[in-house]
Amino acid sequence: MKRFEWPILGLLILLIILGIISIYTASSNRIGDHFLFADFYLKQLIWSIISILVLILIFRTPYAIIDIMIFPIYILAILLLILVLFLPEIKGSHRWLSFGFVHFQPSELAKIFTILAISKLISKQYISDSQILLRTLLVTLIPFTLVLLEPDLGTALTLLVIAFSILIVSDLPKFYLLLMLSPILSTIFSFSIWIFILYIISATLILYRSNLDKMVIGFTVVINTFLFFITPIFWNSLKEYQQNRILTFINPMRDPFGAGYQIIQSKIAIGSGGLLGKGFLQGTQKNMNFIPEHHTDFIFSVIGEEFGFFGCAFILIIYFLFIYQISKSIRKIKRKEHRFVSVGILAYITFQIFVNIGMNLGIVPTTGIPLPFISYGGSNLLINVASISIILKYLNERSIFA
Repeated sequence: MKRFEWPILGLLILLIILGIISIYTASSNRIGDHFLFADFYLKQLIWSIISILVLILIFRTPYAIIDIMIFPIYILAILLLILVLFLPEIKGSHRWLSFGFVHFQPSELAKIFTILAISKLISKQYISDSQILLRTLLVTLIPFTLVLLEPDLGTALTLLVIAFSILIVSDLPKFYLLLMLSPILSTIFSFSIWIFILYIISATLILYRSNLDKMVIGFTVVINTFLFFITPIFWNSLKEYQQNRILTFINPMRDPFGAGYQIIQSKIAIGSGGLLGKGFLQGTQKNMNFIPEHHTDFIFSVIGEEFGFFGCAFILIIYFLFIYQISKSIRKIKRKEHRFVSVGILAYITFQIFVNIGMNLGIVPTTGIPLPFISYGGSNLLINVASISIILKYLNERSIFA
């Protein structure tokens, strides 16, 4: 235990406690001088205890057992993702498996085992660049497609972030990452000819300096130029309502009584909190139910309303210390597979924090991504804590696998 990263565990437990407190106040509803409480905070407390027990179990489980379980559970997660598509909708999507009072999202299981499967496959010796790319894309695109069909855009994007982050720290030459991103960038930049010209010149120079074959560079330039010309044509071919759907997703404020309603109410709640907030249990936007899903996706707005700027700043500081401590510690991991897993976990948790808080502030489209360790959700909390326990296990046993 001399190598155990106590600061990471301490910050993790602090975040879980802050989450229970936040869910407690988000679960309240004031009627006159009386408060009514939903039982979300009690359920989260139970899930928190279960999650800590799972953390201890994973930490004490021999690595060989975890290694054997990676691909069977990955396949199980895929089968469960297929199963939920045939189950009745819950809140307009096929995301949950119900076991009595317990609801579980297979997509949460798919996240961590996609990370483990990719890291296992691309960390083998004498593997070519094309094999790294193909294995990563294959392992990622199967759960990505199934999650997108639920539909759950937030988790689908998280899977892409996971794959890309692992590729960044892998042995894959970095110009491949530029090749992968170039179609997306060309589509975005196609609405400004000068920005596109600057982008294509910069990309060509980077690829040329990477000693890439001139045929590949030429093919890349042709494909990106084709996308530059075809994107405006495709956009203009869409019907007005289709264009409005896309624009409303990018900017929900275009539809203040529809897609933008949640964000507007969230911004009002956070802004009305001022420096010190309205006080514990005293949030008016929350108590009058103006903020939908205020115990899950929009719990940060409740924190902002009741605890103000300083409450939000405190949460952000804890998150920063947590992410910084993990990123600093995983540099000590020598084994490639374990380092890839740790980076993938850190990337998806950081991405979810950024997107959720950005969503509450109105600077990121609404995607339904919960705030890690804070938002209500048993399966999300369980998988997040289990993911951190894997990092703690790797850090504690790094001398064994060096």
